[in-house]
Amino acid sequence: MRRCITPLVLLLGTVLSAQAPDRSHPPQPGPAPALHMPPIQKRALSNGLPVWIVELHDVPVAQINLLVFSGSADDPPGRFGAASLASAMLEEGAGTRSALEIADAIDFLGADLSAGSGIDSTAVRLHVPVARLADALPIMADVALRPAFKSEELDRLRQQRLTQMIQGRDDPQTIASTTFPRVLYGPRHRYGTPIGGTAETIKTFTPDDLREFYSSTFRPDRATILAVGDLTPDNVMPLLEKSFGVWKASGAAAPKQTIAAVDQPAERQIYLVDKPGAAQSQIRIGWIGVPRSTPDYFPLVVMNTILGGSFSSRLNMNLREQHGYTYGASSQFDMRAAAGPFSAAAGVQTDKTRESLTEFFNELNGILKPVPAEELSRAKNYVALRYPGGFETTGDVSRQLENALVFHLPDNYFSTYVQNIQAVTAADVQRVARKYIAPGRFAVVVVGDQKAIEAGIRSLNLGPINMMTIDEVFGPKP
Repeated sequence: MRRCITPLVLLLGTVLSAQAPDRSHPPQPGPAPALHMPPIQKRALSNGLPVWIVELHDVPVAQINLLVFSGSADDPPGRFGAASLASAMLEEGAGTRSALEIADAIDFLGADLSAGSGIDSTAVRLHVPVARLADALPIMADVALRPAFKSEELDRLRQQRLTQMIQGRDDPQTIASTTFPRVLYGPRHRYGTPIGGTAETIKTFTPDDLREFYSSTFRPDRATILAVGDLTPDNVMPLLEKSFGVWKASGAAAPKQTIAAVDQPAERQIYLVDKPGAAQSQIRIGWIGVPRSTPDYFPLVVMNTILGGSFSSRLNMNLREQHGYTYGASSQFDMRAAAGPFSAAAGVQTDKTRESLTEFFNELNGILKPVPAEELSRAKNYVALRYPGGFETTGDVSRQLENALVFHLPDNYFSTYVQNIQAVTAADVQRVARKYIAPGRFAVVVVGDQKAIEAGIRSLNLGPINMMTIDEVFGPKP
């Protein structure tokens, strides 16, 4: 839910003329204005825990995020899902409260409290009226610092996840999204398995396992607090000190896991997963992309916007608007601390699977050619003019700050973002396309009704076809 819209985006807006537009000469978008974000005020608690504060005083709310620099990438080898399950358990009883009592207390304050992990970080996030901040922070601190890890709650979450995995085996979109990283990275690589783990690993975790993982990764020397909203350092720091200043690391820190490098595919191969009776074929095409630290970040954003990163992108206009094969086609670079996958994706009509693959490769090959000036300008304006939308709420701003922390972005990153996008040239786009888009070496995953689609796929001669079963994708059924 989007909450507490602040006038921050008004600082980025353009002044609209009161004069009626001349429809014979449609107005062209001018240069996007730079982002003027309130300063980030950096402080620290007595235990050394860093605090970043951004003041937004237009709505009397606060967003407090505790960001820990450990996520699913730090799952111990072969223990996939530890971070995801441990973070989910934080809300399932903490301090003296049960899960239900935590939920009731937070609801009574008109607040929202959540915990969850991603690839590179874990966060506990509190959204609360400023008037109730002093009451809500101790509850948040209990959840973050004193989780109970009760056996009955773990059993419930375990069964819930196993049920979701069974359901996922019957969903072509989930099958495709699970198969694609598996064939790129392999079944024993952390990026080749789901963030939430596998049925095999989920079944094995005990409360002690999760408590040990939590204690070795959830530490003040690996964390930062973000405080955004109607607050100042003078009034929020004492509250944070009271709730989080007592936090001390216990035990030895777990070593940061290294994400092993994986070779790119040497040649294009197709992986066909049979899903009898599927109304659509789910297609994923791509290979290993780039880490977030890539110096080519801004040219890649613009290039991918043209290829498949917007509604008016080439892939979507071709497969959806021109041919009607799909409700939507897209592409993305999943940038992480290490190189995540690049993928082009769509769910297409079963009887148009062959034709859709043809059009996918037409566009993937087409992006290697010079981009027309008008298309380049349109893509840059699209990115630049949409950028303020990522700063509309206190929650939005805090998430942007999380990215800055996790990926070590420079302090002037937000204020220079639009300038960096507008500086991208056609030569930059062509250079990164030729460097990072290799249609002749991409992995192609298709999940659909084999009887209906295999002959058409073979007729394209895209490369060797590897048949995969759902058990090979997910492992044995839970």
